[in-house]
Amino acid sequence: MNAPKIPLPEYALPPPDGPRQALARAWLWLGLLSLIGSGVFSVLLVLSRTPVLQNIFPVADFFHVALVAHVDLSVLVWFIAIAGMLWSINSPTRAMSWGWFALWGCAFGVVLMSLAPFIGRGVPIMANYIPVLSDPIFISGLLVFGAGFAALVLRSLVLAPVLGLSFNGGGALSFGLNAAAVSAAVAIMAFAWSYASVPESLGGKAYYEILFWGGGHALQFTWTLLMLVAWTWLISACGARVPLSPRVALLMFLLALVCVFVTPYAYLAYGVASVEHRNLLTWAMRFGGGLAILPMSLAVMVALRPAAGMREDARPLRAALVSSVVLFAVGGVIGIFISGNNVKIPAHYHGSIVGVRQPMLYGAGQLMHITGLVWSGGYGVQRKVAGAEQNLRTGGEIAGMGLMGLGGLIAIVGGLIFVVVVMRAVRDGARATAR
Repeated sequence: MNAPKIPLPEYALPPPDGPRQALARAWLWLGLLSLIGSGVFSVLLVLSRTPVLQNIFPVADFFHVALVAHVDLSVLVWFIAIAGMLWSINSPTRAMSWGWFALWGCAFGVVLMSLAPFIGRGVPIMANYIPVLSDPIFISGLLVFGAGFAALVLRSLVLAPVLGLSFNGGGALSFGLNAAAVSAAVAIMAFAWSYASVPESLGGKAYYEILFWGGGHALQFTWTLLMLVAWTWLISACGARVPLSPRVALLMFLLALVCVFVTPYAYLAYGVASVEHRNLLTWAMRFGGGLAILPMSLAVMVALRPAAGMREDARPLRAALVSSVVLFAVGGVIGIFISGNNVKIPAHYHGSIVGVRQPMLYGAGQLMHITGLVWSGGYGVQRKVAGAEQNLRTGGEIAGMGLMGLGGLIAIVGGLIFVVVVMRAVRDGARATAR
């Protein structure tokens, strides 16, 4: 007697063939290796900010250098690697050499960026979105990585018309991924426009802050679109029915894409160094993305109900999805109450940005981590400082940062387990394909 076939989920992309699968797997490896490097630096960060431990492990002097590498590897490189994986799955089997060129360009850039903290002499510059080391090795690595990313985005855009437009679940996901590529192209345009327009008299943090502000905001729409695609695909893979028709889902992706075009308007209307330019981009990111996030988040939460018909064997997928939704929601709520330059800001983005991945252990640790940061932020503990510079005086400040440290260590363990599990899955998948 044949076992009953499990129906294909409504929202899913067809499995990639050999060449596309190999390219997608290579992008995933780049992302995983970047997480390993980021994890090493995150250990130093947590130790340098945790009461008592900060005195045992004297790494505060390395804090800002480690923070630059940690942020760039865990956010910029990880997100772009996952984007490369998804765009490779979504692309036809054309221009594969172009795809591999983009991958190896990004990989070489990552190597240079990762080595710079140890062999360079650069001063850390804590600019928003892309912190940097003012070191030729790091800057060269960032430029090479950026060139690889540009090649990846250009390939995705050129091949998008070949895929066409379908009003089914797979077509909606494909449109969402193509919309993310368009958003990424807008971000690249913003980086180039800022580079051409930033006042030559500026230097240091002010220069890089303006340079990366516009493109960094536009990239958040790219990450949001990729997250919404992942949520929709995951909930459908769990066996639950998403209470959105493919046409409505496609419309939500389109709304998120439309909002990113506030970016070129901000460049046309105001100078890159003006307050109006900065505020308009912030407003577009804060409110524009919600047009798509809120309806699709509600649809995902409805589909997450216990009675929604999820398969028992899909519990790991559900755990990852629940962790992502909860962290992203908590991070978003924290963002509403940000005031001043304190540790509420990293609490916000550790939820909203880091919340796109990983299941329960990591999620629980990260939730403790951001709770401790919000708690300490209420006492005015400053961001981007470590060791004695934190000036932890009261019991509340010490308790808050202690919770931050404990949660951070738990999240590191969860992240390590995540990397090991995914690496084993990639390895086993490659062996199965080779048979």
